[in-house]
Formats: sequence, structure tokens, C-alpha cells
Amino acid sequence: MTDGRFEVFLRFVAGLSSPRAAWILEEFLGKFPHQTICRVSDWVKGEVKRPIRNAASEFGKRRLLNTMHYLFESQSPVLAQQTLGSVETLSFSGLGLTPIDCAVLSHAIRLCDTIKRLDLQSCHIQCEGLQRLGPVLHKCQHLGLGDNDLGDSGVKLVSAALRNPGCKIHTLRLDSVGLTDSGAEDLVSTLSTNRSLTGLYLTHNSLTDRCVPALRRLILNLPSLELIRLEENKFSVTGKKLRSLQEPRPRLSVAV
Repeated sequence: MTDGRFEVFLRFVAGLSSPRAAWILEEFLGKFPHQTICRVSDWVKGEVKRPIRNAASEFGKRRLLNTMHYLFESQSPVLAQQTLGSVETLSFSGLGLTPIDCAVLSHAIRLCDTIKRLDLQSCHIQCEGLQRLGPVLHKCQHLGLGDNDLGDSGVKLVSAALRNPGCKIHTLRLDSVGLTDSGAEDLVSTLSTNRSLTGLYLTHNSLTDRCVPALRRLILNLPSLELIRLEENKFSVTGKKLRSLQEPRPRLSVAV
């Protein structure tokens, strides 16, 4: 079925591959044969691998997300690593994600070290969903969170990932997230100790000249930075002068 009416049942079936779930159900259904658990595990593997190869369309993204719920229900690190162990990109851009969906993604990323790019642009994520993702964001090299209603409080959750000693984030997209001067100043303060970030997108927010001194410090003092985009904010001529800071650094691009 493609209308999703059996998704809850299929997630229950996937949960049968979890030894803990099988142990709980034994009281009511009797002992589960090991062969049954193996067959369920094999089914979950197949269900995950098929949509990974075809996840460009909205339908494909939704199907991939559903099958990642199966992995979550199975609670099997080995199964997650076997099915997602070669995946480098997870893109759900344009797909509405609930806080539970975010928890499922967090579970998958926590178990797999290969995922380098996480694209969650325009997923209607708010702070509650971002809290579920927070513990694993630092593991992604390319993190797209633009066009979500995060606000300053949501960006603070991202800042926690940037402060993580193991942070791998190279490119961070926070365009159109409702960021204000106060949030930008907090972000700059966080980045003073970060050495991984090379690209920062802050376009289409509500930044004004108030945060120009902080942005100036960021551009001058973050040696790894190669690109910062600040277009479509509320800068005056003073803010536009940030562009001149790129002149002494040939590899740096400042777009205002």
C-alpha cells in the first residue's frame, strides 16, 4: 500500500527484530523462533536499502523516512550500520518533519559515522524537533537548516553543536531562520572557539548594523572561514562595508 495506512503495523513488525521487544511479547505470544527474528531483520534491511537508492522525489523521501522508523523500532545498532553504513547524504528538504521524525533521524546519525551531509531545508522544524537532533548535529560536515522557524533559541541549539570538541561542521546554512542581532552575536561568540567551519549562510534574516561589530570579529578572527553570505538582511551602508574585510584574504568571500 502507498497511502500509509499500514505504517504503524509495519513499524510494529520491525520492532519484532528487537530482542527486548520479543522478550516482552513472549509472555503473551510465546517464545519467538530465532529464524523469525532473522527474517524480520532481513526484511528491514531490504526496506531501507531500496528507498535510499531513490530518495530524490517527495515520495522517495517519505518512504525513506518511514523505513528509518523501522530501524528505530528495531533498536539494533548492527542493523542500522549494515543498512546505512555506506550512506553519506540524508536529504529531506521540503518534507515536513515532526519531533518524532527528528528523533528517528538522530538515532540513525548517532549510529552511523558515514553521514556527512544532512539537508533539512524547509522541513518546518522548530525548537522541539531541533532539540531531538541536537546531540548529533556536530557529526555532519554539511548541515542545512535554512527556511525553518528556528529563531534565536533554535540557533542556540546549533551553537551547542558548534562548541562540541568533535565538531565536524564545515558548511552551515541558517538562511531564513528568523535570526536577530542578539542571536547572531551569540553565534559569533560560539564560533570564537570553533576551528571547523568554512562556510556560513545567514541570508534572509533580520540582522542590522547592531551586530556588525560581532560579524567583523568573526570575519577577522576565524581563520578557517572561506565564505560568509549576509545578503537580504537589514544592513545600512555600515553593514555593507563588511565586504571590504575580504580584501586581505584572497580565499575569503564576504557577500552582503
